Amino acid sequence: MTKAASAAAKDLAAAGVGGVHLAWADNNGIPRSRIVPVAGLADAASRGVGATSLFAVFDSHDAITYGHPGLATPSGDIRLVPVIERLRRLAGQPALAWAPVRQVAADGSPWPYCQRTVLEAQVAEGARRGLEFRAGYELEFAVAPAGSADVVSAPGHPGPAYSPHALVGLDGFVAALLHDFAANGLRIGQLHAEYGVAQLELSLAATDPVAAADDQLLARQTIHAAAHAHGLVVSFAPLIGLGAAGNGWHLHTSARRKGRNLLAGEGVPGGDGAGYLAGLLRDLPALTAITAPSVPSTLRLRPGFFAGAYAFWGVENREAPLRYVPGSALLGADHANVELKTSDASANPYLALAAVLAAGMAGIEDSPALPEPIGEDPGGWSEGERDTRGVRRLPADTAEQDAALLASPRIAGVLGDELLGAFRAVRASDAAWAAERSTEEIVAAHLWRY
Repeated sequence: MTKAASAAAKDLAAAGVGGVHLAWADNNGIPRSRIVPVAGLADAASRGVGATSLFAVFDSHDAITYGHPGLATPSGDIRLVPVIERLRRLAGQPALAWAPVRQVAADGSPWPYCQRTVLEAQVAEGARRGLEFRAGYELEFAVAPAGSADVVSAPGHPGPAYSPHALVGLDGFVAALLHDFAANGLRIGQLHAEYGVAQLELSLAATDPVAAADDQLLARQTIHAAAHAHGLVVSFAPLIGLGAAGNGWHLHTSARRKGRNLLAGEGVPGGDGAGYLAGLLRDLPALTAITAPSVPSTLRLRPGFFAGAYAFWGVENREAPLRYVPGSALLGADHANVELKTSDASANPYLALAAVLAAGMAGIEDSPALPEPIGEDPGGWSEGERDTRGVRRLPADTAEQDAALLASPRIAGVLGDELLGAFRAVRASDAAWAAERSTEEIVAAHLWRY
């Protein structure tokens, strides 16, 4: 790896690159990084770069909570080791390159708080069971002129939703996104003006889960840089205004065995594909605690906003938190996947995917019953109608999310005791911060965090 890092550093230096972002995401989904000079890349690949262990207990507002006994003092150091095979020169920041990191203990041994390692373990468990997974993100974000206090009062495009002329004023930004994503090795399926205020959406091509999480982090860096170059800022926050549509980062996954997509089927999946979907549905409340964990996340999950407020699944139902997307004669069987809508930028992408894969694998293992799909919005039903169909509201605040997480040993067990403790401490710190503030203050404080 050191030899590969040395060769890469030489090529980067010859291209005018001066430094490399060593990047990861914390337990709030917030990207963090250390820049090393390109000449130091080989040493970083060999010995890592030092960082405080307390990044695992930073909350969403950069406060450090000592509420987790495993990280209850300011003492301790870890090493950030770049994953050289994922190294990319940043097209929108040509003097810099980027690589994700693994977080290891000071002696180089595994560190239980490394989220990327948690996902790698779930992928390895899938391989042990003869399963392969594909994953891809849809990223929604809102655009505003640089220096704006918010998006709602200073929208970066006027709409209407899905209109080509809505983006005419953003031609330079859109062109930069298309160019920079391709140059950074990120494949975009599509890009368009979305439904929300000044909202755009782009979809990333499906790949293996670890690469998908890496790509999500690199996509953020790419979007932020392109926006800055064109006098814009972007908000990835789950909610940009109380009456506005939120930003979901919808997570699409599928499972394969011996090259066959288990979710493929006539209309609805059967066999192990049904088990995978049923596993996600069974653990959806606990999953949401990982995939939509912030206080603004719970505010986003409202009926009627295509966000997924109730626990159910549907075939191509965009109000469903679990939307089954079937294959077809036109698209092929490999197109079949399930979309998780209760997912946003405040989720650590590695933990989100690890939890989803674990829930799906558990469903394949023990085949819980899969109820009939729902094609409507249960938010418009009476409470009695929802009770009859067994449709329950997803956790509506941090306390309910924490209870759901602890009630699912399958999802809590993915994190392990140490990381689970740190994650819960961070969520409790966020909740305590929010308890002293209005909803408007909460939304405003998260606008530019991600």
